[in-house]
Amino acid sequence: MTVISNEPNPSSISSSGSSNSLWTNIRFMRMFIAYALATFGDWFDALAIQVMVAYRWGADPLIIALIPVCMAVPGILLGSVAGALADRLHKVKIMMICDVITVLLTIAILFAPSAAWLLPLLAIRAMMGVFHVPAQQALTRQVVAEEHLFQASSLNGFVNQCSKVAGPLLGAVTLAVFSPQVCILINACTRLLSGAVLWPLRRLTEKKEPSEPSGLDGSPLEAEKSAEPLFTQWQQGWRFIISSRTLLSTILFGCVGLLAILMIDYQFTTLFREIKPGNEALIGWMGSSAGAGAVVIILLLNRLPRIGYGWGLGGGYLLIGVGIAALGWLGPQTSEIWVIIWGLCIGLGNGLFMVTLNYLLQKETPPAYVGRVFGIQNSLSSVALVVAPLAGGALIRATGASHTFQYIGMATLAIGLAGILLQRILWEGKQPQRLEPTGELGQESVRQP
Repeated sequence: MTVISNEPNPSSISSSGSSNSLWTNIRFMRMFIAYALATFGDWFDALAIQVMVAYRWGADPLIIALIPVCMAVPGILLGSVAGALADRLHKVKIMMICDVITVLLTIAILFAPSAAWLLPLLAIRAMMGVFHVPAQQALTRQVVAEEHLFQASSLNGFVNQCSKVAGPLLGAVTLAVFSPQVCILINACTRLLSGAVLWPLRRLTEKKEPSEPSGLDGSPLEAEKSAEPLFTQWQQGWRFIISSRTLLSTILFGCVGLLAILMIDYQFTTLFREIKPGNEALIGWMGSSAGAGAVVIILLLNRLPRIGYGWGLGGGYLLIGVGIAALGWLGPQTSEIWVIIWGLCIGLGNGLFMVTLNYLLQKETPPAYVGRVFGIQNSLSSVALVVAPLAGGALIRATGASHTFQYIGMATLAIGLAGILLQRILWEGKQPQRLEPTGELGQESVRQP
């Protein structure tokens, strides 16, 4: 575990300065601003790519489904390895390198003439996100005091959802006035600014910490983490997740829900093209309303010290399912206002689920394992990103977009309801072993059940 050595560690902050505000944490605020810039650009980019492929190129639903598939393959192949590297290497440098390469690949996407060129570029660019996310989460766990973790997760979720409001809305205006290429160029600029904001953190010095606490699997503490092979650290991450009932239940539950949701996640343009042909801006309004719903729920959550895992994860899926199913029942004569209303419902569920998920993974994971836990979670979620969109595209071709949205919505609703009803079994049982800070970052003790 690499730890920043020239700043008070989160454990000491928690014990001696719990009244300090998260807003005074300069290093977190730099990470927060960089994340906001990158996320805002990503939503410009995502909207432009969907419109370009669905409307300008008139692509088949299966071709549209290949977009998330290509973006998921790097996560499957490299997700858990990227998490191990995040716990092993300098996290800020990983994030900055990923930002620079993302800028170059985004500019290359500007000149993609067809899907045959676009899909490989999206896959390579998605690889940068695979390495960026675990590094960011691992660094957040280090520089944020434990009592501020829920607030930090809420703030990151807040800016993500605000970007879903402003990004698609401004992106729709930009599309109407200019072209998808302008939106893609905006993403390249925001990514460049993101790297610039992180630049002052490049000189953070890190000291090596043991990554295998004594007691997790009966092995003694290692003297030097850098001496451990990467494969050994990768194995340690998997063993820790399997030993933690809470983490294992969360990751499996999240993947089951994603299998349903991702079947239609990239098919909203297909649905709107069917019920509201010619209205290219409708996807932007739906995305903005979903972002607004998420902002509202995150503002409410930010006033709470914590949230029950079952209500957050299960309730989030339930609301998402209601919104998806309702969109499936819309028709050509239905007012566009209902798209906004059900988009709000989906956003409420998405915000509730994502904040709870990120907080849970941060809270239930010791600092030495955060990168690997998020990397493995990303890897498993990427499996759903490959399987689900292809199945969704085939289902839409067989039954139509509206019926597919109805089926998937009801399935997601049922998964969420099961999470609420079974929350005592999934999340409130005792774990086999639980690592807790003892007062010094990177030194953990084991609490037996």
